Amino acid sequence: MEHKITVKMIRREASFQAGLHVRESEGGSESRTIEGYVLKFGVRSVLLHDWWNPYYEILEPGCVTREMLDKQDIKLTMFHDRQLVLARSNKGNGTLSYEVDKVGVKFWAEMPHTVDGDKALELVSRGDIAGCSFIYSTDESDSENAVSYERLDKKDDDGDDILLRHVKRIDNVYDFTFTTDPAYEQTECVAREAPDGYTFDRIAMKMVREAQESKQREEETARQAEEAKKREALKREQVAQLRRAADTLREFIN
Repeated sequence: MEHKITVKMIRREASFQAGLHVRESEGGSESRTIEGYVLKFGVRSVLLHDWWNPYYEILEPGCVTREMLDKQDIKLTMFHDRQLVLARSNKGNGTLSYEVDKVGVKFWAEMPHTVDGDKALELVSRGDIAGCSFIYSTDESDSENAVSYERLDKKDDDGDDILLRHVKRIDNVYDFTFTTDPAYEQTECVAREAPDGYTFDRIAMKMVREAQESKQREEETARQAEEAKKREALKREQVAQLRRAADTLREFIN
């Protein structure tokens, strides 16, 4: 049975304590390069509540690749203000640099000699800005390769089941941004408008979840039917063997 999902690309935000700092200067000159991690792999979020069930989220190692990032037009901003551009990487080229390592995605950029660039340097140097965030989207309907859910053996204070959301593939990244103080100790995920006109809402995401669960039930039913078929075939073979043995015994007696 074909499962039709009306919502695929859900645009989301993840914010991390990023270890932001101004790179040490060389030769005594003042450095204007800010660096840090915009995302980290394998870090479980605190309990989030913006979906139909409370859940934790993990960005799995490998969910972001250098190849994917090099296809994007990524702007480095402050507070997701796309008019406040501090650096940019367009198809892998520009003033924003990054690399993917075992920890996550590390980035660095030299701040422009502008009011915004000076402001970013000052706020990071003082420690007033400590976090980074990025907006991304992925195909929520692709449970095998992009996003999957695990039902944990625990409930929240309201008695609702708690899920663990595994993000295994990110399809698009839209910006890196400096944030003053991420709302969560490790990572924050909140709803954002999708680039293709879809929007994040509970009804739409419930449809995605129900379709995934229906598909899992059908796969389990098919598996059980196949096992029953094999057991029946085995039973018929055993009966046939018994009959052949009985025929052999009768021939021997006669």
